[in-house]
Amino acid sequence: MAGLIPQAFIQDLLARTDIVQVIGERLQLKKAGKEYMALSPFTNEKSPSFTVSPQKQFYHCFSSGKHGTAITFLMEYDRLSFVEAVEDLARRAGLTVPREGGNAPQALVLDGPLDALAAAERFFKSELKKSGVAIEYLKKRGITGETAKRFGIGFAPDSWDALARQFGASPKHALDAGLLIKKDGGGVYDRFRNRVMFPIRDTRGRVIGFGGRTLGDDKAKYLNSPETSLFHKGRNLYGLFEARQGTGSIPHIVVVEGYMDAVMLAQHGITHVVATLGTATTREHLTLLFKSTNRIVFAFDGDRAGRAAAWRALEQALPEAYEGRECLFMFLPEGHDPDTLVQEIGVEAFNRRIAEAQSLANFLVGELSRQVNLSTPDGRARLAALARPHLARLREGPLRSLILDELSRLTRLTRDDLEASGNRGQSSVSLENSTLTPVSLEGVAARPVRRALQLLLEKPELQEHVEDIALLVQSQAPGVQMLADALRFFRDQPEARAGQLLELWRGTEAGTALDQLSVVPLELDEAAFEDEFISKIKTLDDMATQRALSERVQVILQTAGTRALTADERAEVEAIKMKLGSRESV
Repeated sequence: MAGLIPQAFIQDLLARTDIVQVIGERLQLKKAGKEYMALSPFTNEKSPSFTVSPQKQFYHCFSSGKHGTAITFLMEYDRLSFVEAVEDLARRAGLTVPREGGNAPQALVLDGPLDALAAAERFFKSELKKSGVAIEYLKKRGITGETAKRFGIGFAPDSWDALARQFGASPKHALDAGLLIKKDGGGVYDRFRNRVMFPIRDTRGRVIGFGGRTLGDDKAKYLNSPETSLFHKGRNLYGLFEARQGTGSIPHIVVVEGYMDAVMLAQHGITHVVATLGTATTREHLTLLFKSTNRIVFAFDGDRAGRAAAWRALEQALPEAYEGRECLFMFLPEGHDPDTLVQEIGVEAFNRRIAEAQSLANFLVGELSRQVNLSTPDGRARLAALARPHLARLREGPLRSLILDELSRLTRLTRDDLEASGNRGQSSVSLENSTLTPVSLEGVAARPVRRALQLLLEKPELQEHVEDIALLVQSQAPGVQMLADALRFFRDQPEARAGQLLELWRGTEAGTALDQLSVVPLELDEAAFEDEFISKIKTLDDMATQRALSERVQVILQTAGTRALTADERAEVEAIKMKLGSRESV
């Protein structure tokens, strides 16, 4: 009996599939602005109403109402089952469909691409020995020959086909591995050119991708391998294999943002270090790291961008911090990254900074407190509201209890009050299983959510402008939980497009609502997209604050039923009501 197709494989398959190419093989598509148009294959029409969006990787037929991803199109047009459609696209991509359970194969057949990647590593290492420019660059950065050898650092020549020639007339495996790119007119060319190459390994030490640092004036200073059946930025970490070498337990692992940061720290004796691959820290990263250690130290720049990146890591870490697991946050001086700092202050001083890293509890409460004025009643009420969704994501245990105690001290609320407010309005959404609660995007209150979702589907990278996803949920605007889950999806998978989210939510009420939003055309310039999205997020943040203040008033007034309010409590209620625009007194 065949098993289920893993959802992760379906997402990877859609990321590798060009919907324009799939549909263009069946319909006559014509370019129309950012999209393509054709006569509907589902109705007898004389004017084109069938659109395909390469940006969203999504199609919509206005005459029949049908829409979806490349998988959906094959099901509708070729009359295939879901499994048959997936298998058809997998054959196009040169992949074998894996199954979970049953008697079907449990993993993809990957030996071909792995062999190509191993051959590329050997080629790049041999080319480094010939390149005086690359060697000089590494020397200037302080990298020794021993370190370069340990990490397998190499060099991709400044040539369009230096690597392609190594594979001769059989480049298929190199294409599958993301090493080569197909030319429009036939043939292939090298993806990496004139770059210092850093091989990325899996936990078994096999090369699964590369990162390349340009030695020219390319706009992209660093270039990673594309997402493939082997390589996923959200699931792999640079340097993890090297960090796990040796004997004994691993006291902690330091997480940095750049290849050179990881390499330079290791050269200075801080060997338990990994780097993310141009993406935010994900739950899968944490799961991988906690298999090797119970203590993770994030090292980020101390500027606004660095603190924002640290906050995103904290959001992912909250459900994973339990049973002795620790996540700590280390912020670097302005103008420094780990590479430059360790060379300036030395390994002992750097290790002291690691030992003094901020705990998850202190970072969480500290960052939330910075957003409010704790000397005012409404500031304390807002802190309770800001903390609520984060408390909900923490597992029961000592860490959650300690955070509750500190919040109780700062807000002047009892733990029971904090727990009570935290239990109201929590939804039970499981994005992993695609079982979302019923949603509605109708009515005035839902307008900012609806518009934010429309903009997000068009430009998923807008998620970078949301610093605190959990705060949005506290607005309790209709559909806001769906917006939060969509934001987290695109944050965890930076390369994903709207079509992949639509496929994940297929068959759910949220999926139906998203379908309807995705077909609405948006005629905005780049700046307008960003400005309007930020405006809608601010509206939801303001709604969350007002709701928190209202709930604080209710908590105090409930107390009035059992005893007389103190002068401070009466003043607090009056202050909050004035802020909310109410003239009613107590």
